[in-house]
Amino acid sequence: MNLFERISVDPEICHGKACIRGTRIMISVILDNLAAGVSHEEILKSYPSLNAEDIQAAIAYAAELTKERLVPVAVGAEQ
Repeated sequence: MNLFERISVDPEICHGKACIRGTRIMISVILDNLAAGVSHEEILKSYPSLNAEDIQAAIAYAAELTKERLVPVAVGAEQ
């Protein structure tokens, strides 16, 4: 199965935000959790309707988005 088949965008669900198909769990929620350091196992425990492939689909979706849009970041920031 193509990972993107796990994702749906429906204007009637979550204001048209990308979600895992058949749920109201937005891709952004999964990504926010991953960015905060929450493990895959913890996410799956918090959202029992998800499975590991759904998390991979969210990551793949985000990777695809980065090919289309740049997010402004500081240039030459001190380390």
